[in-house]
Amino acid sequence: NRKGRLPRLPFSLPPSLRIHVKNAAMRERPLIFGIVNITPDSFSDGGKYLAADAALAHARKLVANGADVIDLGPASSNPNAAPVTAKEEIRRLAPVLEALAGDGISLSLDSFRPETQSFALARGVRYLNDIEGFANEDFYPALAASDAGLVVMHSIQRRGNADRRPAPGGDILDHICRFFEARLGALGAAGIERARIMLDPGMGFFLGPKAETSFEVLARLGELKSRFGLPVFISVSRKSFLRMAVGRAPGEAGAATLAAELLAALHGAAVIRTHEPAPLLDGLTIAARFKAGQSTGA
Repeated sequence: NRKGRLPRLPFSLPPSLRIHVKNAAMRERPLIFGIVNITPDSFSDGGKYLAADAALAHARKLVANGADVIDLGPASSNPNAAPVTAKEEIRRLAPVLEALAGDGISLSLDSFRPETQSFALARGVRYLNDIEGFANEDFYPALAASDAGLVVMHSIQRRGNADRRPAPGGDILDHICRFFEARLGALGAAGIERARIMLDPGMGFFLGPKAETSFEVLARLGELKSRFGLPVFISVSRKSFLRMAVGRAPGEAGAATLAAELLAALHGAAVIRTHEPAPLLDGLTIAARFKAGQSTGA
C-alpha cells in the first residue's frame, strides 16, 4: 500500500481536511488529488481519457499509485480549449462519477458551472474545485446546504478559461489576497463555513503568460498561508511556466513538476493536485525522512 505511514512534514493536515482522509497516516503529509481529464482537448493528455472506460481505468490506477482523491474534469480550462456546456459536462461525467463512487473512492469535481456542481453534489462528491472561485452567488445556498470541501481558486481572468492576458500591475500576491478577502467575505455571509475552504492562488496562465509570476507566487506560499490561516491548494502539474523553464513538452515535464510540488509542500501546501501521484508520494517520503534526520541530527 503506497499510502503508508510517513514521518511528519513541517505541518499537519488542517482539521477541515482530516474528516475526508481514510486513515491517520495521510494526515502527516499533503493530501494528493489525482487528475482525470474527461476531455478531448486537455493540454497534458489530449483526449486520452475521454471515453468512460479509459477514465475509470486511469482513476483506479491513480488511486493505486497514491492519490487520496480523484479530481474529475469534464471540461478543459487551458487557453486553447473549446467551451463546453453544463449538459455536455454532465454527460461526460455521469458514468465515471457513478462507477468511482461505487468503488468508495473520494471524488472532487473540477468545474465552475453550478449545474454540474449541483449534479455532483447530489451524487456525493467530497470536493468542488472551481477555477472561478465560486463566482455565482445564486448558488451559495446550495453550497451552504452541503458539506463538501471548496477549492476557491484565484485567476486574473476572474471568469471562464485561462487566456494569455498579462498579469495586473503591482504586487501579485496583494492582488491575489484582495480577491480572496472579497470572496471569503461573500461565502461567509452566505453561511458557508470557513473551515470548508481551501485557497488556490492559480498557476500558469491563470497568473499570466510570464513564468516568473508563477514562480514568485509559488515561492511566497507561506505568506498566503499565514495571511488567511486556511489550507493552500496547489496545482502546478505539467503547467506552462514549468515547461518554459526547462524546455520540455507536457509529457516530459515530470521532473520539473515533482520539484515544484515538493517545494510547495515544504512551504506549507496542504493539498497538491497532480497527474502523477506515485513520484510525488515517493518525493514526500524522502522529504519527510530528510526533515526527520535534521531534527535528530542523524
